[in-house]
Amino acid sequence: MSTLTSSTPENSPETTVALFSIQDRDSGENGRMVCSIQDDIPFALKPSVENYYRLVTEGALDRETTAEYNITITVTDLGTPRLKTEHSITVQVSDVNDNAPAFTQTSYTLFVRENNSPALHIGSVSATDRDSGANAQVTYSLLPTHDPQLALASLVSINADSGHLFALRSLDYEALRAFEFRVGAADRGSPALSSDALVRVVLLDDNDNAPFVLYPLQNGSAPCTELLPRQAEAGYLVTKVVAVDGDSGQNAWLSYQLLKATEPGLFGVWAHNGEVRTARLLSERDAARHRLLVLVKDNGEPPLSATVTLHVLLVDGFSQPYLPLPEAAPEQAQADSLTVYLVIALASVTSLFLSSVLLLVAVRLCRRRGAASEGRCSVPGGRFPGHLMDVSGTGTLSQSYQYEVCLMGESGTNEFKFLKPIIPNGLIQNTKQN
Repeated sequence: MSTLTSSTPENSPETTVALFSIQDRDSGENGRMVCSIQDDIPFALKPSVENYYRLVTEGALDRETTAEYNITITVTDLGTPRLKTEHSITVQVSDVNDNAPAFTQTSYTLFVRENNSPALHIGSVSATDRDSGANAQVTYSLLPTHDPQLALASLVSINADSGHLFALRSLDYEALRAFEFRVGAADRGSPALSSDALVRVVLLDDNDNAPFVLYPLQNGSAPCTELLPRQAEAGYLVTKVVAVDGDSGQNAWLSYQLLKATEPGLFGVWAHNGEVRTARLLSERDAARHRLLVLVKDNGEPPLSATVTLHVLLVDGFSQPYLPLPEAAPEQAQADSLTVYLVIALASVTSLFLSSVLLLVAVRLCRRRGAASEGRCSVPGGRFPGHLMDVSGTGTLSQSYQYEVCLMGESGTNEFKFLKPIIPNGLIQNTKQN
């Protein structure tokens, strides 16, 4: 039995695989022949001219299912006894590019820790092609994204042959926590076939942000001072330190601790919420001003921290005027001092003037006590002393004015009723003429 090798492309129905002829040297029935092949293959024998046959495909062959067929052709005569011979044909199915590359997963999720080094290998994608030869060679590429804010070309790259991905630069979790894109896989057939898969990159947080204090502000300006009444009970809420952390998870869990205090044991800080409370009752021996240093620390590894300074002023009550701390800005302190001096000077001048008037009235009352009668008024003939009244146009009374004093006498007592100026007639006439 001889063997013949033949090749036929897949997906080609009714294709002639081989053409052969048979013969028998006998005559009559002994020379008549019957030709056949096995039944379980997609091939058939079709007679051509006398003693010639064609081996053809009955349907489209699929190389990916069966790449090779071994066909046995049996020729039997009709003599007695019957004689037969067999001939083998090996049919190899040649590949046609009828399969697109297929990814091993429909989607990929890759986890990358932030602050990675550039050119870091962050993962791979893989696709296979059931074809053979060039039809099975796969190349990878990044497909264009529809997100205008995602500059994909600056974030990741892919090796066209191996499918190894994504980081071109250091990634920042606080700026970009996750992003996704599609990767294409194409074979080198003609025409080329392709497919794509979704890739999602998730950044893992690194503890690279220290806590940031929102209150009280630590911006170098005049410190914020908290007022604390001396009557406060133990556990009194003085203030609360408010801080945030740009990280996530345990890297953003904050705890608070009192590092230093002007008077240890007087204040305490709650570890989980930053509340500053009194630890005991206050006494007269406690200082009026206190400075607290609070530590804010995250739970990262290693932990990062920040400090905040608090100023507390003890007062007898919230109605007590607030006095600025000595650390206040010099310009503000100077302005406040000048205002106080002006108020004191104005009050002194006003007091001196009122005292002088009241003293003069008292003296005149004493002189006229005997002459006063009930319901009558006396007009004193004298004038105020010049050294008290003549102030040369400073807004006080002139010595050309007189005062009318009304006294009411009853039961031996004198009472000051009213005081009003009397303008001399000459002054009134001069005024009218002017």
